[in-house]
Amino acid sequence: MTFSIHGLAVARGIAIGRAVLVASSRLDVAHYFITPAQIPTEIERLRQARDAVVQELQRLQHDMPKDAPHELAALLDVHLMLLQDELLAKSVKHWIEDRLYNAEWALTSQLEVIARQFDEMEDPYLRERKADLEQVTERVLHCMKGGVSPIAQTRPTSRPQQELQLGDTMDVPLVLVAHDLSPADMIQFKQSVFVGFVTDVGGKTSHTAIVARSMDIPAVVGARTASQLVRQDDWVIIDGDAGVIIVDPSPIILAEYGFKQRQGDLERERLTRLRHTPAITMDGQKIELLANIEMPEDTKAAMQVGAVGVGLFRSEFLFMGRQGHLPDEEEQFDAYRRAVEGMAGLPVTIRTVDVGADKPLDEARHDAAHLNPALGLRAIRWSLADPAMFLNQLRAILRAAAHGQVNLLIPMLAHASEIRQTVALVEQAKRDLDQRGLAYGAVRLGAMIEIPAAALSLRLFLKHFDYLSIGTNDLIQYTLAIDRADESVAHLYDPLHPAVLKLVADTITECQRQGKGVTVCGEMAGDVTMTRLLLGLGLRSFSMHPSQVLAVKQQILRSDTAKLKIWAQRILESEDPAQLMG
Repeated sequence: MTFSIHGLAVARGIAIGRAVLVASSRLDVAHYFITPAQIPTEIERLRQARDAVVQELQRLQHDMPKDAPHELAALLDVHLMLLQDELLAKSVKHWIEDRLYNAEWALTSQLEVIARQFDEMEDPYLRERKADLEQVTERVLHCMKGGVSPIAQTRPTSRPQQELQLGDTMDVPLVLVAHDLSPADMIQFKQSVFVGFVTDVGGKTSHTAIVARSMDIPAVVGARTASQLVRQDDWVIIDGDAGVIIVDPSPIILAEYGFKQRQGDLERERLTRLRHTPAITMDGQKIELLANIEMPEDTKAAMQVGAVGVGLFRSEFLFMGRQGHLPDEEEQFDAYRRAVEGMAGLPVTIRTVDVGADKPLDEARHDAAHLNPALGLRAIRWSLADPAMFLNQLRAILRAAAHGQVNLLIPMLAHASEIRQTVALVEQAKRDLDQRGLAYGAVRLGAMIEIPAAALSLRLFLKHFDYLSIGTNDLIQYTLAIDRADESVAHLYDPLHPAVLKLVADTITECQRQGKGVTVCGEMAGDVTMTRLLLGLGLRSFSMHPSQVLAVKQQILRSDTAKLKIWAQRILESEDPAQLMG
């Protein structure tokens, strides 16, 4: 039966495919595709973990005190029976052999299937046995988590075969459905086979949504119960324009969305013709269009759309999914150098690590001690709390600057003391490199304006920094006191709020007055509905995901900044700016 689920549209376009569910677990389970050659290894990992848990339970049985409750012995019997169920083992192997899932993903996928069957049982006692199955699965997962798979970072060279009706096998598009995905998960999926994805939670500027846009695939977040309502292998349509997921669509609906999908593809093809067209407005204003990237390999996409540099390299993605160890100076230097060389002489702005809030490192994820991570030890605060780690990164960035133009960008500054400490550590990093006789280059030093306190202290910032970059995602979050990853308050997240626009406009004006560069690198920069307003406010440098560059360029080519300046001023003075946007 066809039904629809509504969420928040975060990456435009239409995706049609089979649903792949990432089952949630109390443990942090890795999800990745393997290659056919790795199937025996994964099956063996699963078998060893199962056997280890069986032996553990058998020891418990053997050592059980004579006065132990009878129910406890019966419970262990049930768990052993589930572990040794050959049908269950065969079903899990199916996900590994036919779907090319890693062992942990295969186990949780089968748990999802069986859990639904338990939920549909009429007998209350049998329904409650689902908890036993979940406990057994957790034990096996925990056992596998003890040793990291050597193939955890591999990706398939081709799309895995999907089993269709009547045993027919062929390549089909896949869409990912999950309760939530960490930024590290998103990076792992970035070069994978998915044509779209859906999550239960998240907001329009959560980092899950941001990476989805960088992947240039349709996505809907904040869909609440999608992962519970959608089943493995359901045909799903993701309408990234309307924020709607259609499950089990009828042939008529499929045909309609297939047509929309082809229209979208044609529009993207038309935009590619603008790649080599200079971004100049109708009244002759030259606009700088830069790209935001997460990994060095993303420079290829930036070059393909004609970006004139990288306005934001989010270095924190190098730190994620590391199983507890951070990248050292050499590894970081190699990554930054590859990014600089990938841009072939164009400038690259590298932001120092910005972890915390919705971008935790794996070991810090869901740490109950940090009740409000967005206001806690994150970004520059985290870096200054660990000077050795920060110096490693600063030295790596300075060394990469010997290979091309590099701008150094510091996130989440608010205090004069933080500015002084940061500048002192940059100088210390240079002295370290001098002592070691290593080459490094000059960098322009910049600060992000993403806290209202920073936006209200522009003269202090411009005294110490060569340029500013407005991070509108956090600036909106902190100005309006809204968690940008929380779908329950997503409707209050408003880039057109008068207070937000005033902070953005004042920053642009003050930078121009002092002859300093200013860029918007938040999601406002890549939103085509905001392009004309930002031009009218005087912005001449935009940084966005490569997938958004050409659409924004199209808006710029159609704009007259002289006329837009008058219109933008009216919007700034309005109590309800949204009414004047058109």
